[in-house]
Amino acid sequence: MNESRFKNYNILLNTITFNYQSILNYFDNRSTNASEESFNAKIKAFRSQFRGVRNIEYFLFRLTNIYA
Repeated sequence: MNESRFKNYNILLNTITFNYQSILNYFDNRSTNASEESFNAKIKAFRSQFRGVRNIEYFLFRLTNIYA
């Protein structure tokens, strides 16, 4: 066998082993972390608009006003 196939298999196995509870949770409760991922994307988009802002308190204030 090619070693690269074993390497890919081990990466997949480690990913499933690390995340198996979340994977099973989806099938048990049909719950995902999609809302958290969406919120993280919104924060990243907001950060990209305000690049160079040095006042962290103001940044957090604006962020909570928009998304809270």
